[in-house]
Amino acid sequence: MRVISGKFKGKKLILPDAQTTRPLRDFVKENIFNLIMHSKEIKFNFRNSNICDLFAGSGSFGIEYLSRDAKHVTFVEQNKSVLKILKNNILKIQSQSNCEIIENDVLHFLTTRKLGINFNLIFIDPPYQFKKVDEIFKLITNNFRSNIIIFHTHVKNKLILPNKLNILIDKTYGISRIMFLKN
Repeated sequence: MRVISGKFKGKKLILPDAQTTRPLRDFVKENIFNLIMHSKEIKFNFRNSNICDLFAGSGSFGIEYLSRDAKHVTFVEQNKSVLKILKNNILKIQSQSNCEIIENDVLHFLTTRKLGINFNLIFIDPPYQFKKVDEIFKLITNNFRSNIIIFHTHVKNKLILPNKLNILIDKTYGISRIMFLKN
């Protein structure tokens, strides 16, 4: 896996064991960023943005934003072995000052973080078998302000979105479903 654009373009990232996580494939990540940059439905400025990467894994998504001059990225990951890899990837790009790594469960983070935090973008990439996606959406829509929410799931997973969320884009790439939502 590599950083696809920006000041860290081409940097190789360490990946966790495939049995531990499901890394976001470069092809899917490239398509997400192409949609962000070129879609009429999405108006987003990378520079000076505040990003939240839930279920961060190796951190490839948040690191891509840091490479494109995001002001700050909050990475949330609970798996201890994956956290070591995430920290090493952050060290590889030498960008510790504008990011925060939360070593905790995503639901705990969303329920204990102070209300009203403004993220320009929230990326949600849970394990395909994760069963509490509805709860995550409810917590985000009730407790956080965000311009864009990007959700990555298996194409067969059924979703019930809160009424507060509007689907801007819904795309499928193989078994991956990417949804761009507006809060």
